[in-house]
Amino acid sequence: MSAAIEIAGVSKVYDGGVRAVDAVAMDIRPGEFFSLLGPSGCGKTTTLRMIAGFDSPSTGKICLDGADITHVPAHKRDMAMVFQNYALFPHRTVAENVAFGLRMRKVDKATIAAKVKAALAMVELSGMEDRRPAQLSGGQQQRVALARAIVISPRVLLCDEPLGALDKKLRQQMQFELKQLQKNLGVTLVFVTHDQEEALAMSDRIAVMNAGRVEQIGTPTEIYDQPRTRFVADFIGDTNIFRGQRAMMDRGAGLAVGSGLVLTLPKAVATAGNEAGLSVALRPEKIVVSPSSGADGGSAGRSARGTVESTNFLGGAVLYRIVLEDGQRVLAQQPNSGAGPFHAPGQAVTLSWQPGDLVILED
Repeated sequence: MSAAIEIAGVSKVYDGGVRAVDAVAMDIRPGEFFSLLGPSGCGKTTTLRMIAGFDSPSTGKICLDGADITHVPAHKRDMAMVFQNYALFPHRTVAENVAFGLRMRKVDKATIAAKVKAALAMVELSGMEDRRPAQLSGGQQQRVALARAIVISPRVLLCDEPLGALDKKLRQQMQFELKQLQKNLGVTLVFVTHDQEEALAMSDRIAVMNAGRVEQIGTPTEIYDQPRTRFVADFIGDTNIFRGQRAMMDRGAGLAVGSGLVLTLPKAVATAGNEAGLSVALRPEKIVVSPSSGADGGSAGRSARGTVESTNFLGGAVLYRIVLEDGQRVLAQQPNSGAGPFHAPGQAVTLSWQPGDLVILED
């Protein structure tokens, strides 16, 4: 049975006053694939180690299915950990590596053999029981580490950037396999990563961390489409961020961002707040790029003119860096339909978008 995890006001302060985690609070649901996402040094691995019991919080409480486990030793928490470097025993065979946790629990040999066989079959490594880690590829070693973790049937599986050492294609393959394995087992999985695409592809929910704090918790769609703060908007994928002052327009409220450019604000937030400065985010793929004749002014508040500075071919899409007439640079991404030529550097273009695509950011 999987478990629910509650983290309440947890902080970790190391000697010298270094605050690695600052008043983190989150609830992780039973059977959920929950990711801790953020840049290096944001506190995500420290948070994971406190859940595992390897580190103790300076303040706060950690509960497992309602029971306080803040000071329960790691080996009594019914959790398993998969590390970034796999931490396999080089002198032991695959079967011996997978069986290690069961032997520590004094499980009888017949049961160990059956469980190891089942775990290796689950990660598609049947027939490799007698190989040693050095004889395996990176992806195979990662599977051995997973098998060693799941063979003890933990209620919680903790993963600290386990795919970080793999090449991109293999990492994408293992993302799918790990997600499918987690669903098949029904285990609660807490996953640490700094890779935004990885977190978006695999997670049921994501906690975005920055400087030891949680900036936002939500589903991948919520995190990407409705970021709350400038950090989340900027960290998750590419985005354009405009800051300015509120201004009145014929069709409602707008945001004056300088040099005569005014953006029409979404109706749902047009009357919110006051005249103070405001920041909005606009994803590159929400912008439509079309050739400009020089005479088309576009729709006020919903378009702007500029010049293509550079292009970046991404295969399935083209990313344009465009300098607006007021000097601001924006990114615009268009799908590669294969139907026509791309906009070349130096070409005059018109950018257009919908007001509803603008996301208001908290300061």
